Amino acid sequence: MRKFKRLLTTITVLAALALLVGACDDTLDVFQAYSFDLVTMPVQESLREGETAEIRCTLAKEGEYKNADFFIRMFQPDGEGELKMDNGTVFLPNDLYPLEKTEFWLYYTSHCSDQQTIDVYIQDNFGQVVQKTFSFQNKE
Repeated sequence: MRKFKRLLTTITVLAALALLVGACDDTLDVFQAYSFDLVTMPVQESLREGETAEIRCTLAKEGEYKNADFFIRMFQPDGEGELKMDNGTVFLPNDLYPLEKTEFWLYYTSHCSDQQTIDVYIQDNFGQVVQKTFSFQNKE
């Protein structure tokens, strides 16, 4: 009986060790795609034709990965206007532009007296996309 208990204990210990060793993995999980958001200062809600609104933006990232690339695009479903980056780049609808810094300014100039809406999309090279919508009413 004593030999049977000793044999059973030995088999149990060996089985537990085999499970622990089998569960170990020497591969390293590297997390590359951190979530992010586009944070802006409050933006004015009314514009006259020809007037420009400043949109101060910060790309808030949960983590830092040196090979992460970010891009910006815009679409204007309502109204007419021009969106420009602080480096002078004028955005064409749905064209993708590289975003080279995490803090930047956008300038929207109204070209009509109707209600205007612009959608700004930030995406990374891992396929994640964040969208922000800005709407402007005519002051008059």
